Amino acid sequence: MTMLGQYVPGFSLVHRMPPIAKLAILVVVLLTMAIAVREPWHLVPAAALTVIAYGLSRIGPRAALNQLRPAVWMLLFVGAFQWLFTGWQRALVVCGVLGLSVAWAALVSLTTRVLDMLDAIHTLLGPLRPFGVNTDRVGLVLAMTIRCIPLISGLVADVTEARKARGLGFSIRALAVPVVIGALRTADAMGEALAARGVDD
Repeated sequence: MTMLGQYVPGFSLVHRMPPIAKLAILVVVLLTMAIAVREPWHLVPAAALTVIAYGLSRIGPRAALNQLRPAVWMLLFVGAFQWLFTGWQRALVVCGVLGLSVAWAALVSLTTRVLDMLDAIHTLLGPLRPFGVNTDRVGLVLAMTIRCIPLISGLVADVTEARKARGLGFSIRALAVPVVIGALRTADAMGEALAARGVDD
């Protein structure tokens, strides 16, 4: 199973695109969907474009669908809230845009090595250095964020599989507690590693 945000090696057109170009396309697509998608039928061309992009990347359907799995509960919660207060059409639009946004962000992560992405971000942030922005520190934060996405996803998968193996049913509390504990332990280990390298200076 391909975890969320985990790079998938390949030689497709999308893989070969410069990371800066992919980030620029991502920003344009997300802004366009946020502004232009106002009716449920607007999701059709947006979804078609997403499918085409994944096809060009040669990312398999299973790997693509796995990117949405961690966001299912969030989408259900947001959808229920929107349906209750604004109606089913608005709920469909909001959840559709969110789901497609996750898919596009995941596509960039799946086809771009973390170091290449960080180099691109570092280049984009270059003009901010005269204003006191520590681009190295920002890059480190982004690297840790990107790395933690598959780690947390893996923790959730491990806990879920362990509960299934014991024949236990689904429980938010039983899922959240071990995941939070595991995440805190991972954070402590990362903090100690960074401190040992003098990053906290």
